[in-house]
Amino acid sequence: MFLPGLHNDGSWDVPARLNMAAQCLAQPSDSVAIIDLTGKNRRDVSFGALSEMTDGLARALLTRVGRGDRVGVLLSQSPWCAAAHLAIWKIGAISVPLFKLFKRDALGSRVGDAGCDIVLTDREGVDLLGDLAEPWMVGDVREGGAPVSFADTGPEDPAVLIYTSGTTGSPKGALHGHRVLTGHLPGVAMSHDLLGQKGDCLWTPADWAWIGGLFDVLMPGLALGVPVVAARMTKFTPEGCTEIVRLGQVRNIFFPPTALRMLKAADAEIAGLRSVASGGEPLGGEMLGWGRKAFGLNINEFYGQTECNMVASSCGAAFAARAGCIGKAVPGHTVAVIDGQGNVTDAEGDVAVRRGSASMMLEYWGRPDATAEKFRGEWLITGDRGIWEDDFLRFVGREDDVITSAGYRIGPAEIEDCLLTHPDVATCGVVGKPDTLRTEVVKAYVVRKTGAEVDAKTLQEWVKERLASYSYPREIEFVNALPMTVTGKVIRKELRARAAQEVEEHI
Repeated sequence: MFLPGLHNDGSWDVPARLNMAAQCLAQPSDSVAIIDLTGKNRRDVSFGALSEMTDGLARALLTRVGRGDRVGVLLSQSPWCAAAHLAIWKIGAISVPLFKLFKRDALGSRVGDAGCDIVLTDREGVDLLGDLAEPWMVGDVREGGAPVSFADTGPEDPAVLIYTSGTTGSPKGALHGHRVLTGHLPGVAMSHDLLGQKGDCLWTPADWAWIGGLFDVLMPGLALGVPVVAARMTKFTPEGCTEIVRLGQVRNIFFPPTALRMLKAADAEIAGLRSVASGGEPLGGEMLGWGRKAFGLNINEFYGQTECNMVASSCGAAFAARAGCIGKAVPGHTVAVIDGQGNVTDAEGDVAVRRGSASMMLEYWGRPDATAEKFRGEWLITGDRGIWEDDFLRFVGREDDVITSAGYRIGPAEIEDCLLTHPDVATCGVVGKPDTLRTEVVKAYVVRKTGAEVDAKTLQEWVKERLASYSYPREIEFVNALPMTVTGKVIRKELRARAAQEVEEHI
């Protein structure tokens, strides 16, 4: 089975000098790069046109930005979003994807931590950004001028800083080198039944600010010469999804699990697809069975995280899936289950990836201690528990407190910190509560200050206005006290058990 990004012997095909922008713009100039459905009419953007957009931005950036500088990208799915990242990489700078659903506090924490003086955005983004950084409107870039040379970068040179929500403290930035795209290619190809077949066309409802949109779809599509559809869905609907598939002639889709559940609830069927991939959480046998009926094919599940992505996958074109298992390790990545001492085990243990994976982060930005804690010897610890069944990886559960809701990974600490800024909140604990549609919903247990009468709706709006709109607590319960350790930390394990018990009592 030939997989892009690898030599025939399964070792990584990573050259000594590598620039991701050059990797993505290496296709014939007249072939279609992006199918733009963000306007009233479909518009096909060629690689030549995308290259000119990239050069225009690169020329402008060179007046202010140097090698290694961080530049934010606050743009939804669009050709300009692709050009923004490519321009930043082309000049040797570091792109920082930012999400349009972030509010001021969430944007500020990321822009500030990364040290972004400039953010490439549009009119909507300017309003969201405020005075947090200097906004540059991508549509104002002048066309024409000499092509910009690709910076002389290597695979280990920093290229992109993607923030991931953890369970303690503020969000951490996973810094990746120019090899990260190569590291994604084998897994992306597997999850789409050997992507790159004649007529293939990629789309995902996931935002390109996330690693799943940016490196599971957009950049691999460009690198492999597979057209990528850009479309804006402010809210996912089965009807809107079906229309995008029709207009874009989509053949290959990455669906977050929540999107699949919404399609299943609507009894939707989509014909004409060649592959459907899904990752983020296990789907289960019932969902996979429904997928065969709704799409006429097997959904390929894949596994990874922002720090090291696309390390395991199913691939219906190569082997039959095993019920309840994610798939097999993607060639090039050494995936293992290890014990507390870092020894490989056949029993349940920590899912880990050996150093040398091309999609593995360089480090957590500015956090050497957190970087060290992420590794156990030569192994990057994912924080998930698993067990091998022959050469299939079965996901057992998460060891950390990250909440998985509607396909988003949400760190409870950021929400707790936001709630604690309200003058009527004494303390709080945030956990995920099991939910049939969203996997989990964010639930907050709040202790009011003495004499305070703040209600749940007020606190929900408080979080909505400051963080991402998807991360506000959908449920808030006021309590007299929280379970605490002797050092004063909230015991989230007890709160999770309480939330789970609430669900059982209502069944």
